[in-house]
Amino acid sequence: MSRNAPHLARILPLAGLAIALAAVPADAQRPAPREAGLIRVCADPDNMPSSNDKSEGYENKIAELIATELKSRLTYVWYPTRRGYFRIINGMYCDMAVEAPAGLDMAGVTKPYFRSGYVFVTRQGSGLEDINSLADPRLKRLKIGVNTYTSDGENSPPAMALSRYGVVGNLTGYNTFFSDQTRPEDIIKGVANKDVDIAIVWGPLAGYFAKQSTVPLVLKPLPARDSLSDVPLQYNMGIAVRRKDKEFRDSLQAVLERRRPEIEAILKDYGVPMLPVVQDAEPKSSGATPSPADSGKKAGPGSSASPLI
Repeated sequence: MSRNAPHLARILPLAGLAIALAAVPADAQRPAPREAGLIRVCADPDNMPSSNDKSEGYENKIAELIATELKSRLTYVWYPTRRGYFRIINGMYCDMAVEAPAGLDMAGVTKPYFRSGYVFVTRQGSGLEDINSLADPRLKRLKIGVNTYTSDGENSPPAMALSRYGVVGNLTGYNTFFSDQTRPEDIIKGVANKDVDIAIVWGPLAGYFAKQSTVPLVLKPLPARDSLSDVPLQYNMGIAVRRKDKEFRDSLQAVLERRRPEIEAILKDYGVPMLPVVQDAEPKSSGATPSPADSGKKAGPGSSASPLI
C-alpha cells in the first residue's frame, strides 16, 4: 500500500490543523464531555487495515479528514477492539468511533457511509474461485480458515452459519487478539501458503492483505444473508457517537456527505470491497452486529453475542 499516495495527500490537507500525536490508552484517560475544537477518537492501536497507533489505517485517514473539515484538533484514545469497545464512548472516554454497525442500539450512529461484507478468499488457479455460497457441498471437504473473536474462541458469523450445514470439524481458527506472533494477515497468508484451501474473511481485512500477497488471490463476496441460517454476512457501517450528542452526529453526517468522494477514495486505496448501501439492512438491536473487524470490527462484525458490545 502506498500510504503517501498523491491523491490521499491532496484530500487530507492538514495545514493549520494540529493533529495530536500523543495518545493515551482508555484506562489512562479521564472521562470528560466533548470539548469544542477537540475530537477524541476511539481506535484500536493494532488492527490494520482499520487503525493502528502509527495512524496508518483507513479509520485514521478518515478521522484526519473529519478533523480537518471541522477545524478540530484530533487525538486518539486507544482501546483494543473486543467486548466492551463501544462502552468507552458512553463512558465519555472518547467522542467517536470511525467504524460502527448502522443501527447499533447503544450508540448514536450516522447514516452508513459504506457497506461491506464477508468474502471467500481462494488461490487463483485452485479451481475453487467459483464458490459463492456456504451451501456449496465442496466446503464439507475443504480446510476452511475463519476468524475467532475472543479468548473463548467465539465464532464469526460465517462460522456460525457453516455449522447449520454440518461444516464444523474442518475449520481452522485464526485469532484476532494480535501480538508479535499473531497478526491480522495470518488468515490471508494461510490461503496463500496452502495451510487452508479457502478462507472466509471480513472484506476490508481480506482486500487490504490480498493486495499485498505475492500469491494471486481471488475474493468472492458472500450473499447479504445466509439462506439457511439467516445470519447476516454484509453490514452497513457508520460513525458512532454518544446518543445524546445529536449535534455532533449531525455535523459528522454533513462531513460524510460533503466529502463522500474523498472517503470512498480512502477505502478503495485500502482495498475495501464496497457494496451498495441497503438502507433497511441495519440491525435493530445489539445482536447480529458487526469489524472490525470482522470493522464491527476486529477481523469483522460481531455475532449475535457481539464481542464489541
